[in-house]
This record gives sequence, C-alpha cells and structure tokens, in this order.
Amino acid sequence: MRDDRDVDDSTSEQREEDAPARPALQLYGAECFGTFLLVFGGVGTALFAAAFPDADNALGVGYLGVALAFGLTLVAGISAVGHISGGHFNPAVTLGLWVAGRTDAKHLVGYWVAQLLGGVVATSILAAVLAGKPGALSAARDSGFASNGFGSGSPGGYGLWSVLLIEVVLTAVFLGVILSVTAKPEYRALAPIAIGLTLTLIHLVSIPVSNTSVNPARSIAAAVYGGGEPLGQLWLFIVAPLVGAAIAGVVVRFGSGRAVR
Repeated sequence: MRDDRDVDDSTSEQREEDAPARPALQLYGAECFGTFLLVFGGVGTALFAAAFPDADNALGVGYLGVALAFGLTLVAGISAVGHISGGHFNPAVTLGLWVAGRTDAKHLVGYWVAQLLGGVVATSILAAVLAGKPGALSAARDSGFASNGFGSGSPGGYGLWSVLLIEVVLTAVFLGVILSVTAKPEYRALAPIAIGLTLTLIHLVSIPVSNTSVNPARSIAAAVYGGGEPLGQLWLFIVAPLVGAAIAGVVVRFGSGRAVR
C-alpha cells in the first residue's frame, strides 16, 4: 500500500492522495460546508418537521424522518465535497481517521474549527428562521433546540451511563464502517451511501436514548441555542464520540494491519 501520510482521509469515493494538493483553506471550506449541510438538514428536520404541525399529528416525520434527514444530508455532503476534504464533517471522524493513520495531524485543528463553525452557522440560521414566527424560537429553546441529553434531557429518560455507553459504541461502529468501506478502491463508489445509511441506522437506534450525537460539532451547534441543561450536559457528547472514534481507530490501526504509517 502506498504511503499516504500526507493524506486527508476520505469518506469519499476519490483517492485520498487527491486532497493534499489542495490549499488548506479549500479543505477547511469543504469541511465547513459539509458540516453546515449535515447540521442544517438534520437539526432543521428535527426542529421543523419531526412533529409538524404538532406532536399529535400523523403528518410529522418522527424519528424515522429525522434519521433519514441526517443520513441523506451526509450522503449529499460526501458526494458534493468529499473529493476535496475527505468528507469528515465531524470532529470524532477526523480524530478516528488520524488515530487509524489515515489523515495528517497538521489538519486536525483546522478541520475541527471548520466543522464547529459550519455547525454553529447552521443552527444560527435555523434560529433566525424560527424567529420569524411568534413564539417559535422560544418554544424551540424551551424544548432544548434538538440538543442531546441524558436524564431529563434524554427523549426516553435514559441516564448518564446508558447515554455514555451508546454514544461510545455507536461512534466506534460508525468509524469502523467508514474505515472499512474506504479501505478498498472497489468500494469507493458505494462509500457515501454506505456511510449515510449507517448514520441513519445509528439515529434509529439512539434517538430515544440520547437524541443521537456521535458528532461533537452537531451537539455543540444545537446546545448553543438549547439553553442551560444542554450546555451543562454537553461534555458527554464531546467526550463519548471522541472516545468511541479513538477506539475504532486503534482497532483498525493495530488490528487490521492496513494502517498508514
């Protein structure tokens, strides 16, 4: 296998070595846009359509619609800009790829800043839209602004340890799929769909438990407008995805024999 040390790993279908030739700002811009799209599509669906027009109306898209929104926006983002930056759109993914030896450490901070910026811009626009309807923004904030949580912040009332466990495990699973499906050239064309469907499945499993993070940028972006409780619980949704991603990266790097130097 070629030495891809200077590679920004790909959750895209294009070879990883295409990315380093691009200017750093282009890589970070792609990550910012992709994270914006993911958060805007997923959190926006949760805020506007999950129970539209009210919680008792069958027209609401519910958990399935929100899960599909996150999965579909990830497919769209990877397809659109994955060939530029690798299509991480998630600080945990970037960390896991680095631990696995699939991305360059020099881009870690830049990717993380771009991802956080993209997420916060997305929720800021969603908040501005909500402000256009009397009481809508206040209601969204009172309900947590689609933030992640445990205990009283969990949709199903699950406690801290349950939420911590599911976030670590599902993030590790997510990274495992990403690292596997991008490992062979013949899988590249299917990578965006496989990764997006995996994120959909993850949401179907864990929305009732934690409202699904597996992505610190998504959690931070929502908590900014969610108020005191989401901000107070935010640490878990930063730590757990990063731990899960690191576990997956270690397993792949030292367990598969395919790690990049």
